[in-house]
Amino acid sequence: MTHHFRHLPSRLALVAVLGLGGLAAPALAQDNAKDADPRVEDDLHNRQSDGTGNIIVSASGLKELDVLAGTSVLEVRDIQRDMVTGQIGDLLTKIPGVSSTSFAPGSSRPVLRGQQGERVRVLIDGVGTADVSNTSVDHATTIDPITVERIEVLRGPAVLLYGSQAIGGAVNVIDKRIPTRMPDEAVHIDAFGGIDSATNMRTGAASVDVGIGSNLVFHLDGSWRESDDIDIGGFQVAEALRADLLADAAAEQAAGELEDAEELREAAGVRGTVPNSAAESWTVNAGLGLVLGQSTFGASLGYYDSRYGVPTRPGAGHHHGEEGEAEAAGEEAGEELVTIGLEQFRADFKGDIYLGEGAFERLKLRVGYSDYTHTEFEGDAVGTVFDSTGIEARAELVQNAQGTLRGATGLQYTHRDFSAVGAEAYIPPNLTDQVAIFTLQELGAGPFQIEAAARAEFTKVKAQTLGIENDYDTFSGALGVVYEGIEGVRIGINGSHAERAPSAEELFSDGPHVATQAFEIGDPGLTTESAWGVEAYARGAIGAGTFNLTVFKQWFDNYIFLEETGAEEDGLPVFQYLQQDADFFGIEADFSYPLVDTGSFRLLTDLRASYVEAELADGTAVPRIPPLSLLGALEAQTDAFDLRGEVQWFDDQNKVTAFETPTEGFTLVNAVLAWRPLADNRNVTVQLAADNIFDVNGRRHASFTKDFVPLVGRNFRASVRLSF
Repeated sequence: MTHHFRHLPSRLALVAVLGLGGLAAPALAQDNAKDADPRVEDDLHNRQSDGTGNIIVSASGLKELDVLAGTSVLEVRDIQRDMVTGQIGDLLTKIPGVSSTSFAPGSSRPVLRGQQGERVRVLIDGVGTADVSNTSVDHATTIDPITVERIEVLRGPAVLLYGSQAIGGAVNVIDKRIPTRMPDEAVHIDAFGGIDSATNMRTGAASVDVGIGSNLVFHLDGSWRESDDIDIGGFQVAEALRADLLADAAAEQAAGELEDAEELREAAGVRGTVPNSAAESWTVNAGLGLVLGQSTFGASLGYYDSRYGVPTRPGAGHHHGEEGEAEAAGEEAGEELVTIGLEQFRADFKGDIYLGEGAFERLKLRVGYSDYTHTEFEGDAVGTVFDSTGIEARAELVQNAQGTLRGATGLQYTHRDFSAVGAEAYIPPNLTDQVAIFTLQELGAGPFQIEAAARAEFTKVKAQTLGIENDYDTFSGALGVVYEGIEGVRIGINGSHAERAPSAEELFSDGPHVATQAFEIGDPGLTTESAWGVEAYARGAIGAGTFNLTVFKQWFDNYIFLEETGAEEDGLPVFQYLQQDADFFGIEADFSYPLVDTGSFRLLTDLRASYVEAELADGTAVPRIPPLSLLGALEAQTDAFDLRGEVQWFDDQNKVTAFETPTEGFTLVNAVLAWRPLADNRNVTVQLAADNIFDVNGRRHASFTKDFVPLVGRNFRASVRLSF
């Protein structure tokens, strides 16, 4: 089923400290050195590069933030190039250290360093999406990437300042729904349109910014996307599941159940498409921004609506009726196609107030409110409705530099009220309240610098109908040392300790979840999850190229994970939230170098690698850990054209836990041609792309549905982006 989860994440210290336009966390432009490309204008907030791949944000609390090791950035042109399904999880999978849940084309969330769900926060301009995508893999994020102008993938100890739910990392999406600067033109317009062949996708988006007088800006944007069932490169079901279905069909045939045997054979034989994988969504947002010298204030209202199919595991029936109900009725209900409809209304306010040259430079304020409804349909009938409302408020003080000391300190309050109504309301009504205080400090201006971050969090999770109330006091901290005695290169090491309170879903789940086709069981006795971590990194420039290398290790105490038990309830496999110590180790690397650079022509090479291994204390594998992946690309660039070809390889994943199937490796080959037809406007781009050219049937190991929802097959895309 689905839960609602309401978060307006923290605008956090990070955000404040590094605010882009005063409100977005900063990032290191290390995706492939494109920030150094002078041919493409960057219409983003005040940024400048220090020459080593780092982004320095003007008027921020810190010069750099190296405790955010491994940060990557996608700009507008990268989003246009890599966007296939319209879900942010699938968009980011070419970044080192990032995979995706790939539950369905309508629902895909980022996996960072092997972590997903409650350990990864997805933020909008430094504030949480306030949806429930972190609570279950079938829940979509309320973000349409075509309205986005920048995405930052944040990993490393300091990201915990976004909240204990960011123990694995955070994805910060920058948009303009609350304007923070006056447009250069009286009216500024951005637009996007696109189509593709593998999903019959049609999509469009537009935004307008209008200056009113000398200091007021009005913003309006909207988007629409529709796609049909996806085309794939082979059988829908994986080889092992297909063998099971055919074996079951043979058994039914021998028992004289000819109709059942034929249905199983048909399920095993589906190829070329994934039934019930169509999706449709639309959004509208409006905002006002007031610019008063070095201070800004703004507010926005937004609405998100989506309806998408949830592919059914072939051969599986739904038996969710009350005990004693006729089996035939249960089977009939289970055969209905499951779709999810979600709506979100949200209101946001932010203020960035310049305080002068005293002890504090700026006061940053952020308040967000969300009203979210999520409905699971079985056929045309309403199954279960989930409602979640919440509010989050943050206040941060950014210090003026005192000698070589810089930093920021803040407070955060979050409240979520969740309820579910219906036959499969597998989570009871619950309330979550959280208060936190955080700080981030940087000391030093020479070859050595020291950075420290800390967060104290006080969480109360209450299930009213169960009469259970759990209180958790957690503390997270990080300490980093940076050395920059080598010109153009920064070398450092970070140590961290992080603690996370269990979520209401992990504590109180108890019932059938039709969308994930699982019977989920929580544990009210779960204790605080904690982890010690260390990471070493080196990044910067080698001649004309850039590089980034990060190695990390985490030791978890009382790691919370969802694992299949082998039992069955209501005709569904039972998944239970368990707790055990676990160790994670990983490597992330990327390297970009211009093989040829004549000024009017550049030929770039782009190499990337990701590796994570994770083991529980009993020696078994942590479930759903992505395998080793490598990416290599060549990109030719001229004033008017870019041509990029790339190969992305994924290894087999045979390190699996009980009841988890191995995943075969696969290779994707892609190509994209971008044309800028207007010499006087580099922000007009026409693009033609070919994804998965050899029609490979790839499956992501991090996905719960990998055995029957493969990746999109060969796909030809065309799009145009306008900005003027």
